[in-house]
Amino acid sequence: MTNAPLTKLLVASHNTGKISEIRDLCEPLGVTVSSAAELGLPEPDETGDTFEANAATKALAAAKASGLVALSDDSGLVVDALDGAPGVYTADWATLEDGSRDFQVAMQKVEDCLRARGADSESQRTGRFVSVLCLATPDGDVSFYRGEADGVLVWPPRGSLGFGYDPVFQPDGHERTFGEMPAEEKHGWKPGQATALSHRARAFKLFAEQRLGVAAT
Repeated sequence: MTNAPLTKLLVASHNTGKISEIRDLCEPLGVTVSSAAELGLPEPDETGDTFEANAATKALAAAKASGLVALSDDSGLVVDALDGAPGVYTADWATLEDGSRDFQVAMQKVEDCLRARGADSESQRTGRFVSVLCLATPDGDVSFYRGEADGVLVWPPRGSLGFGYDPVFQPDGHERTFGEMPAEEKHGWKPGQATALSHRARAFKLFAEQRLGVAAT
């Protein structure tokens, strides 16, 4: 993939939460963001068994359909006591029979599975959010950027901010869940800032340093 200046990006997603987070991260760097949802592009089937495979599927489909450079995110919750589940099936755990998604249902399912395995103590409830960003061009070139955020699964859910499983995930070193953190704290990252908190912000930091030429700190 060439390193020509990148000023416009198509976010290969229909997830409003992801689109908003990526837009918030991109705009301070002078990168204009549009989305697959805004262009009415179809969502491809995600049949991969890794975050990288699914991210590539989404980015390549959007790039080829639009003729634009596309950035996708495939992310999920990996719970140690559940042998890595829900993992790449994180969204599927929230999918109802009518095709809609309810993450309250998904969070309850995770909790029920943890209890079924006797995972009651904090040390037994460790996990991480994983985000893999894939940058794809219309001619099929791809690059990957991976970020992870370790933490513990709490119950009951806390906070109404964020989206997905955020209310049950408490990142290491913090007393609040992602669901209790404002967006600028959870995924805010700017050039010159040495660290990023969320998995997506950490993946984006790598993307910014390696593809946008932002100086590493």
